[in-house]
Amino acid sequence: MTFVFPPLRRSRNPLMRALSVLAGLALLGVLLVFGVVVLGVLAAGSIAFLVVRQWKLARAPRAATAAPHRPDVLEGEFTVIRTGRPVHH
Repeated sequence: MTFVFPPLRRSRNPLMRALSVLAGLALLGVLLVFGVVVLGVLAAGSIAFLVVRQWKLARAPRAATAAPHRPDVLEGEFTVIRTGRPVHH
């Protein structure tokens, strides 16, 4: 079973055709302006969020208890493998 839309009945009156085109363009313009406004609000909100976050990070005191960065130290979990003994993981 297929669904078929009924045929569109376009007006033969040229004034009605012109008005329907103008109404369609006006609706398209309203949607476009609405999208630009939403995009602007999102961009302004994200910029404000990033500015506040950076400001808070800059004002926060550095932790005195944090270990100093030593590039010669590797951190991680290691397993020592010795030859002659089976390794069970």
